[in-house]
Amino acid sequence: MQGSSLLPGLCFLLSLSGVVAQKTKGTCHSCPQHSSCVNATHCTCNHGYISESKQEYFTFPLETCKDIDECTPPISIYCGVNAECQNIKGSFYCHCKAGYKALSGKAQFNNSNENTCQKTTPSETTSGTKELQQVVENIESLLTNETVWGTEKTKNTTTFTSILQNIESVVLEAALKAPDQKLQKVQNRTVAVETRVVTDNCSTGVIFNLSALMNSMNIRCSDIIQGNTQGPSAVAFISYSSLGNIINATVFEEVNEKDQVYLNSQVVSAAIRPQRNTSLSQPVTLSFQHVQIKPSIKKVFCVYWKGTKEGGHWSTEGCFLIQANKTHSICNATHLSSFAVLMAFETQEKDPTLTVITYVGLSLSLLCLLLAALTFLLCKAIQSTSTSLHLQLSLCLFLAHLLFLTAIDRTEIKVLCAIIAGALHYLYLASFTWMLLEGLYLFLTARKLTVVNHSSINRFMKKLMFPVGYGVPAVIVAISAASRPHLYGTPDHCWLDLNQKFIWAFLVPVCAIICVNFVFFILVLWILKRKLSSLNSEVSTIQNLKMLTLKATAQLFILGCTWCLGVLQMGSAARVMAYLFTIINSLQGFFIFLVYCLLSQQVNSFPLMFQVRKWFSEIIKSKSEPETHTLSSRFGPDSKPSEDK
Repeated sequence: MQGSSLLPGLCFLLSLSGVVAQKTKGTCHSCPQHSSCVNATHCTCNHGYISESKQEYFTFPLETCKDIDECTPPISIYCGVNAECQNIKGSFYCHCKAGYKALSGKAQFNNSNENTCQKTTPSETTSGTKELQQVVENIESLLTNETVWGTEKTKNTTTFTSILQNIESVVLEAALKAPDQKLQKVQNRTVAVETRVVTDNCSTGVIFNLSALMNSMNIRCSDIIQGNTQGPSAVAFISYSSLGNIINATVFEEVNEKDQVYLNSQVVSAAIRPQRNTSLSQPVTLSFQHVQIKPSIKKVFCVYWKGTKEGGHWSTEGCFLIQANKTHSICNATHLSSFAVLMAFETQEKDPTLTVITYVGLSLSLLCLLLAALTFLLCKAIQSTSTSLHLQLSLCLFLAHLLFLTAIDRTEIKVLCAIIAGALHYLYLASFTWMLLEGLYLFLTARKLTVVNHSSINRFMKKLMFPVGYGVPAVIVAISAASRPHLYGTPDHCWLDLNQKFIWAFLVPVCAIICVNFVFFILVLWILKRKLSSLNSEVSTIQNLKMLTLKATAQLFILGCTWCLGVLQMGSAARVMAYLFTIINSLQGFFIFLVYCLLSQQVNSFPLMFQVRKWFSEIIKSKSEPETHTLSSRFGPDSKPSEDK
């Protein structure tokens, strides 16, 4: 029974293989799309296409022929100076850049030998007529007038829809009033416009490229004229640099709570006249440059503005994503309207354990830094240049940790978030600068053992420390803020933008300080080794050297090792490094308090330290008493061991 049930299937496979063999052997009926038959036995892909297997001739009936992109490496057709290559299915063409035209007058050509692109004549200037320039100036005034835009979302979207339609109309009217100027281009701070007028019938397959503010559109000439034979036709491509601040991704019809969507391109508009935006014979191709460059893109949406009675919203209807990378997205659209690119980015999920460690550790660190600062400030027995350095370091770290705990997630107000990010940048840099000064002072203190003049070192440090400790970080932050102010604050945290390498404004000074402090540490150890080898039995000098060695070891750990772990958070060990960095870095205040206060013999007599020591001893005693009581009750002299029966 089982064998007989397999017979029909085997017969079917045999008959199918016979048919396929017959077809591939004697006829070419099975050749795939975009291919042709050769000698009635083989298939070959048409010009401009290549087989999936890269074979020129093939017989496999499931083979496919795909388009060759002549405009990208490794082919990269050279179209000549001031010309660009445009790939189309099965072929390609060259066209002159905006502001240039081919000597032959052709809009498209095949290679650089056929045509040379030269600047347009005054009758075809790209500067735009005075009328179009005035229109663009009026558009800028309209877009920057805050009273035009309502505070309510419904009123905002209604105004947005109306204004977009009016802008398209006035721009196209201005272009059609000057048909002799086939190409016009006008740009200011908030808007850029490029228009093209077609006064004759289009050649077959002619495609025009329009660009504005690093965005571009390809549209067929036949879709511009739409069969119009009564007069000139025009197309306008408009790019707005500030509309994203007015209408953002919150009015996206597919928005959800799981994926937070952002508007990551400028808003562009495309329209034709005298015909309205009817159906197109071929989709237009839109290229957008991203506003924010982020490596972790989760989803990309090509959208258009869909006006409704209630106002309007972003919709994906008729818009399709072709390809996207970190910097650009390319979309196709079956109609003309106003377009944009919305994106959802990969967000790193918060580790609740790391969050707890951070808040608990930083809270303990704040308490220890406060106690250390009070000790350095009030304990007269330890007042010195070294104590002043410890005090400034403790204050900077205290303020940085406090601001981090209370304001790192205050991203609602963009300006406030940028100020918080700048303050954190300054405070952490100031902390590292004071750490550098401590390393320098530690080196000078080690050298002081071999130098007779001690007072000159203290005078030098007192003159140097405040201008360097607070001035150098201020200069670094001022230069960073002046060059790239928009990179202070991100949608997730009030910190430096990590995706545009702006974090190096913090990491470069930090790495430099770590390296310099490491050199100081090596020099201190070298000096101590030399001194120890030539020491006599002078007890005070030995104690001084031991304390220097302890401080040098603690200094390297506090100054450098913790942030080295932060830089090494990559690869498979990233999670382990993240935990080590969070634990050690959040306890920096405790390390400072331990090394410079609890372990300092000079501070022992200070009343505050006496209370702290008493408090610690009571905690330890309270924990050890129950254990002692349990042990004595079980193994004391009065206890009787149970007898085994």
